[in-house]
Amino acid sequence: MDTRKSVSIIIPNYNGRHLLQEYLPYTYEAIKNADTVYEIIIIDDGSTDDSVEFITAEYPQVVLIINPENKGFSYACNRGIEAAKHELILLLNSDVKLTPDYFEHQWKYFLAWDTFGVMGRIIDMEGDHIQDAARVPKFNGYKLKTDYFYYINDSTHRLYTFYLSGANALIDAAKLKQIGGFYELFSPFYCEDMELGIRAWRVNWKCYYEHNAICRHQVSASTKNYETAKWVKSVYYRNRFYLHALHLNGRALIGWYFQITIIDLLPKLLAGQTWIWKSYKELFTNRRIIKQYKEKIAAVLEENDSHRTVFNVVAKIRNSVKNRKLVRFNP
Repeated sequence: MDTRKSVSIIIPNYNGRHLLQEYLPYTYEAIKNADTVYEIIIIDDGSTDDSVEFITAEYPQVVLIINPENKGFSYACNRGIEAAKHELILLLNSDVKLTPDYFEHQWKYFLAWDTFGVMGRIIDMEGDHIQDAARVPKFNGYKLKTDYFYYINDSTHRLYTFYLSGANALIDAAKLKQIGGFYELFSPFYCEDMELGIRAWRVNWKCYYEHNAICRHQVSASTKNYETAKWVKSVYYRNRFYLHALHLNGRALIGWYFQITIIDLLPKLLAGQTWIWKSYKELFTNRRIIKQYKEKIAAVLEENDSHRTVFNVVAKIRNSVKNRKLVRFNP
């Protein structure tokens, strides 16, 4: 039985002409080796380099979407998701080098009706150091985080992961569109892939990790163009705040507000790390927008007859690895 499906490859780009020149040929090699129907969609997110001219001249077959101004990862990916025509969508960073057989081990996951998506093993551009694999989540109080990364040296096992890395995520296109793609609240970057994974799990769909689907990643190559380190930190913390505000409710939400005030906000302010005030302030400034997104989550849960909470999701993934021989690591 032919398990292959057609694929739309979506690559957001911001001033990444040099990355596209270096790594796009490997993407073409991998998808041609997959021997399936495909399209490659590049969303140029307000680049000021010659990315658009390069793509137009060297890759006229690419579906090129041009954002007149830079709006970030979520916005760019969503424009590509809207345009995608095929059964699966591969969300791919411009700084990722696919291996020739990247797709070969992933088709099998989409034979199951409840598969949301699958990600491959991410390793360094040189060597075999693993940057990203399957993730097991945990709660510290009411704060959600990755407990550890893991994999299993047995190809017969299917491994759950808390979420699919935005750097390489092969996703059922219909499901991705049904739940609304990425939430643009998280622009320009950080946490949008984690939030998407939580949303999918809460709908009762599954996210998997395939250890034999390998790609290489150039660390920090696609985000180094952005402003200052303090600004990047403030965006990261803000988006972590958003994620919790979206998926916690009732007493858990109240407890979390107390926790971040005492553990995150006050100590950092006392230490002179005043950038966190902007993160904390935006959490409250944007509470109306957060409420609107929470209503979207409630609607998609109702549509799929699901009452699953983020606590149920964490428990399910943690239970799936109990008493299994894992290789645990922290990158």
